Amino acid sequence: MPRIRITVVRRAVHKDLQDMHLDRDSFPQAYGPCEVMQEGDTFFVEGPYPARPDAFRCHDAWIDIQRSLAAVMYGGNLPWIKQAGTTVASCSDGMRPVSFKIERVSG
Repeated sequence: MPRIRITVVRRAVHKDLQDMHLDRDSFPQAYGPCEVMQEGDTFFVEGPYPARPDAFRCHDAWIDIQRSLAAVMYGGNLPWIKQAGTTVASCSDGMRPVSFKIERVSG
């Protein structure tokens, strides 16, 4: 099984949607960018798929990136991605999505 590196490349914030839909007084932690992941956070998948790295603390994001992770892990090269063995996937949080670079690495 190849080693896979997952890197947080962006934490987006759709402030207009947050202002429109979030109850900021009751859930202040949900306002702004994701508080669980930080840009530059890096995780490695080395065990049997789909073993989530212990440091990857967002279970929802882990579920969201599974298809992309499997494609790269099992040798897929997506024709619309410039670099073979790489893709970008995002979590499904519509107001503050996190984007991850997923890549096969050697060693």
